[in-house]
Parts: sequence; structure tokens; C-alpha cells
Amino acid sequence: MKYISYYDSPLGSILLASDGKSLTGLWFANQKYYAKNLDNDALEKSLEIFALTKKWLDLYFKGLNPDFNIPIKFYGTDFQNRVWQSLLNIPYGYTTTYGELASLLHTSARAVGTAVGKNPISIIVPCHRVVGKNNSLTGYAGGIDKKEYLLKLESTNIANNNKKHVDS
Repeated sequence: MKYISYYDSPLGSILLASDGKSLTGLWFANQKYYAKNLDNDALEKSLEIFALTKKWLDLYFKGLNPDFNIPIKFYGTDFQNRVWQSLLNIPYGYTTTYGELASLLHTSARAVGTAVGKNPISIIVPCHRVVGKNNSLTGYAGGIDKKEYLLKLESTNIANNNKKHVDS
């Protein structure tokens, strides 16, 4: 059984999904691949995982780096899971490129980009911290405007190449 809840963010409504124990989805309303892994019979329910996620998001949208982890569970291919797991290693306030992730994962930047774009747990699994060559803001399923907002919120200065190596 899958469960859902909603969160009102400064960027609009966010849909949260859970299997009852872990967070399995976090999407901006109407984003690309919206609720891709969600069953049609998901129930709206108050769960501890949703309360914890909303607390994390409250801190995050205040410009703080939440100091606790959210239990998450990925539903994707082995390759997607590896890419999504690698996103968790990008520190708050830093960026990396699709090419750098591809090098760490021994694959192509295009393959990484495709998997990053299908990340089902936006923000918490920080796909917004992945930028294109020359620090270009490309490829965010929620929209480039949201990616730019999130990077500014984290005080990420990509113009000054504010990068930190990401371990796979």
C-alpha cells in the first residue's frame, strides 16, 4: 500500500509518497515524471515519515541545512538506484556536473542525465545540485526556475565554481 501527503512550499504544492515506513516520492505539482511510481489507490494519510519529511522541508526552506536524514526507498533500475544514491553524496551548497557523476559511475553523462531526471525524491535527493558543462543550469524535472531557486536558497555560487568532489 502506498500513502500520500501534501506540503505547501514557497515553490508550490509538493506531493509526498510513502510505503508506510520510508519516503518513496517527493514531486513538485505537475513536474515531469510526476508521481511516476505511485499507485492510483494511494491513500492520503498522516504518517510519522510525512511529519519528519515536512519538518525537514520546513528547515530547508528557511535556508538551513537539516541535520537529520529521512528514511528513503528507491524504486528504479539498478543503474537508476546507483545514480540516485550518488546524488546523496553532493553536499549542501555545492554542485557537481553530469560529466563528473558519469566519470565516477563509469558511464556516459547522457545516461546519468536521464537517471537524474527521473529522480523520484526531489530536494532531499538533491538532483538540483547537478549542473551541465560550464556550470549551465540544465535538466530539472521541476523546472529550471525551481532549480535556480533551490541553488540560491543553499547559497550555491555556481558562477564561482563552488564544487566539491562527489564520491560514488
